[in-house]
Amino acid sequence: MLMPSQLSVSVLFLICIAVAFLEIYLPFLVVAYARLSIGYNYSAPRAMFDKLPAYAQRATWAHQNCFEGFAIFAVAALMAYATGVNSPLAAYAALTFITVRLLYSVFYILDIALLRSLMYAIGLACSCTLFVLSIIQAS
Repeated sequence: MLMPSQLSVSVLFLICIAVAFLEIYLPFLVVAYARLSIGYNYSAPRAMFDKLPAYAQRATWAHQNCFEGFAIFAVAALMAYATGVNSPLAAYAALTFITVRLLYSVFYILDIALLRSLMYAIGLACSCTLFVLSIIQAS
């Protein structure tokens, strides 16, 4: 089994993209639990939103925001992969992104707005770091 220190940075980018994709659906597990708790309406699942408890509504918003964060990160990580970025800073940026995006969802569901916003900002900075390193590498 490969340890993280043995992975190439390019493979790490691909793994982080896959993990970030999976993280999109973690908040939805909370939503699914809440939907089942109140009685799932198979005929109108979206109409149930107003009946969900506040934590599940926040989980829905976290789930939706994860799509936005993933799109930015996936492009940044693929640019870094395609341009051959191979630095510890890039590896840390990718790993930090998946960590803070997980925490983002947790803080969103728990309604800790300041920490949620901080995690969002750090995640965005990680994606921007990958963009900048890719442009530097390509030039």
